[in-house]
Amino acid sequence: MRKLLTILLMLAVAQNLFAQENEPQDYLTKEFHAERREALRRIMPDNSIMAVFAYPTRNFSNDVDYLYHQNPDLYYFSGYKEPDAVLLIFKEAQTDSDGNAYKELFFVQKRNPQQESWTGRRLGTEGVKEKLGIKMAFNGVDFKAYPIDLSKFKNVIYNLPTGLSFSRSEAGLAGLINSFLQKANITIDNQTEAANARKLYNKLTGELRQIKTPEEIVMLRKAVEISCQGQIEVMKAANANMSELEIQGLHEFVHKKYGAEEIGYGSIIGSGENGCILHYETNTKTKVGNSLILMDVGAEYHGYTADVTRTIPASGKFTANEKLIYQIVYDAQEAAFKTLKDGSTFAKASTAANEIISEGLFKLGVIKDKKDYRKYYTHGLGHHIGLDVHDRNSAGTLQKNMVITIEPGIYIPANSDCDKKWWSIGVRIEDDVLITQDGYEILSSFAPRSIAAVEKMMATKSTLKDFTLPPLKSAKLAN
Repeated sequence: MRKLLTILLMLAVAQNLFAQENEPQDYLTKEFHAERREALRRIMPDNSIMAVFAYPTRNFSNDVDYLYHQNPDLYYFSGYKEPDAVLLIFKEAQTDSDGNAYKELFFVQKRNPQQESWTGRRLGTEGVKEKLGIKMAFNGVDFKAYPIDLSKFKNVIYNLPTGLSFSRSEAGLAGLINSFLQKANITIDNQTEAANARKLYNKLTGELRQIKTPEEIVMLRKAVEISCQGQIEVMKAANANMSELEIQGLHEFVHKKYGAEEIGYGSIIGSGENGCILHYETNTKTKVGNSLILMDVGAEYHGYTADVTRTIPASGKFTANEKLIYQIVYDAQEAAFKTLKDGSTFAKASTAANEIISEGLFKLGVIKDKKDYRKYYTHGLGHHIGLDVHDRNSAGTLQKNMVITIEPGIYIPANSDCDKKWWSIGVRIEDDVLITQDGYEILSSFAPRSIAAVEKMMATKSTLKDFTLPPLKSAKLAN
């Protein structure tokens, strides 16, 4: 009976691969990914091949892995979301033994109904052909014997994944890498060769990914709006008795409610002194108290991530000193915005923001020399976003349809060399901005930024304020 049930389960998985209902219908299309491959070919050097590998799986605990996250480059060029794969993209068309021309080869996970009953459906070669439109798709186990000499190409472009152990499996990622290196006659110890290949790989992918297509901008708009809704709901619900984890949970609940699969990076919820730690991600404070709460959280929607930060007072009202620091950061951001347009630079925006922060801290007496502003503003002004929260790019100037963040901040830890009334004030305001021909569009304008707008939103009734759970019985036992 058990054997029969196993067979029936395997058949069910095999037959229902494409029969899932109520799946999202707004993924990027196979035509989008195909056009991205063509765009890559247009900028690849003559007589070249690029290898794009899947990311490795990562172990969480014993026999449980972290939720798999694909190499953004492989997703960008194929739409494939599974591990153990390599996509080979050729500049010029190649010819197989039967005389058929092809411009790409894709080696992917083999269908395994029994394994799929544990870890989820796989596309397999037929799924890749039908759903992703890549006709030259093969099982990964076939790569080693596939008749192609990669060493004949003048440029072999690659960026090998890190953090994996080389195994005996020819179908696994390590096996695919081994086969690739052998076919290209590359020794893994040749660091100069690997560095040059990686440099060219990053330049080409950065050149493409830094300019967002209309389809990508749609994805980013949604990711950003979802993130802003999270900020808005937390503003309405926040109070001094909440924990940092609870606030994180509210953000991420809103993300999930809107269909965002993941967060683009670890959520930063820093209250009080914790807000002065730039990448504080433990979020363990059990009560935020009447302090500022710095919330740097970004939803990831279909692979594209937002990056939105707001700093709010848990009490609903900023103190006089908090207002003074907050306004400097706000004014610095406004000054940076005004420089943004096609052809401008991050450097110009940074200079505008730096001048405001330097002058502001000096006037308040937080610093005695304007040059010392970097003691309390220790990071850059922003970065590109997209499939990575710090997205690939290669240009020194800003260009139309780039999407970037502008995120000035001031962080004054306890025991700083200034009046203690400023201690433990940490403020960052971060917005996601689309560069246009003549200026910019703030995609994250949904979330209040000004002091008055934040306080007004925090005074708004929230349905989440009435969301209370009974005390845990185990808590009584522990006491």
